[in-house]
Amino acid sequence: MDLKEHIAIVEDWPKKGIQFKDITPLMDNGKAFKAAVDEIVEYAQDKEIDIVVGPEARGFIVGCPVSYALEIGFAPVRKEGKLPRETIQVDYGLEYGSDVLTIHKDAIKPGQRVLIIDDLLATGGTIEATINLVEQLGGVVAGCAFLIELTYLDGRRKLDGYDVCTLMQY
Repeated sequence: MDLKEHIAIVEDWPKKGIQFKDITPLMDNGKAFKAAVDEIVEYAQDKEIDIVVGPEARGFIVGCPVSYALEIGFAPVRKEGKLPRETIQVDYGLEYGSDVLTIHKDAIKPGQRVLIIDDLLATGGTIEATINLVEQLGGVVAGCAFLIELTYLDGRRKLDGYDVCTLMQY
């Protein structure tokens, strides 16, 4: 199945000059969404994954069905102030400014093999920060999976040394 047929390109959103890749048509189509999730599950099969981690919010959309299919847990990575128990955090750079990501301090146990999932690999900042959180807790990043990679933004270079799977490239 050509998953790109289920991605809507929205010109000049959220600002002029940006070509936004909208995954909601993929999510709207049960067969296409299942095919995408199944591809990531297949990628993860031989990696002995213990837990899936996904940054908010679209990492939840893709990560949760993958963790369900693999019959393992899911740990959310959220913006500061969104998780109710003790967390660790990491600051990371954005195009203009910075932000903070957090994870529950007990979400990952030392030595657990982690699959990080998000919808999009762009500049790599969010995933680099997520990797930092996982590794602070002693987790081993066994792979990173994305629906879409924007190759022209070269985010993959921040993931050098990590196994990366992308289903679609632009």
